[in-house]
Amino acid sequence: MDYIDPHIHMVSRTTDDYETLARMGCVAMSEPAFWAGFDRGSVESFRDYFRQLTQFEPKRAAQFGIQHYTWLCINAKEAENVSLSREIIAMIPEFLSESNVLGIGEIGLNKNTKNESTIFLEHVDLAVRYGQQILIHTPHLEDKFQGTKMILDMLVSDSRVDRSRVLVDHVEEHTIQEVLDRGFWAGMTLYPVTKCTPARAADMIEKYGTERLMANSAGDWGPSKPTAIPDLIMELKRRGHSRELIRRVVYENPCKFFSQSKNFKALPASS
Repeated sequence: MDYIDPHIHMVSRTTDDYETLARMGCVAMSEPAFWAGFDRGSVESFRDYFRQLTQFEPKRAAQFGIQHYTWLCINAKEAENVSLSREIIAMIPEFLSESNVLGIGEIGLNKNTKNESTIFLEHVDLAVRYGQQILIHTPHLEDKFQGTKMILDMLVSDSRVDRSRVLVDHVEEHTIQEVLDRGFWAGMTLYPVTKCTPARAADMIEKYGTERLMANSAGDWGPSKPTAIPDLIMELKRRGHSRELIRRVVYENPCKFFSQSKNFKALPASS
């Protein structure tokens, strides 16, 4: 079954991973800007990173027939450095005309601090001013519930934000309902250790339905599995769910959300 991975960090993966993903049915992916495993120290390091996301990775993906899209930002882990963050935000418009850019992301909170909130709001303002979609990172583990609430409150307080163009990622059982109830899209991240397993994601699909809901692997440097979406497909098949329901979650919903960006190209009919 063809599928789209709405959140995966291919800069941390090998070219062999692209080949494996293509064999498993991945036809498109989007890669949000994220933390490099260390705090970068200059605007030029981010400029080079954004060139990698907009110029190099699309070529790697294209070798295997995969469409590669990206999102740009400074990650919440680095947002404590407010002066550097503002330099990055001022530089991002240089890349918004690149053909694979879908919007601003993944922005959000890490430890729910004042500086993180400041930079989050400045990213949101940038997205609104340039008519960009937004991809949200919600905090890990013990910071998730409060951080998600803080993020949603900040978003709804800005009347300019179109909730249908915002994807709130890394939802779990204790955060998904509020995200959906407030009119945002929700993303379930399938990690082997933290966040969400395919079985838990299937449980949430059964409880909340498929409207404005999608799944991703968020494959990165750490313990993660880039082929996690096929695992979810198999879990849903095992439970007897229809091909139509599965296709809606892993293919049609990402297409519907991404199609709000002028840079998203229509895909061939899904198999």
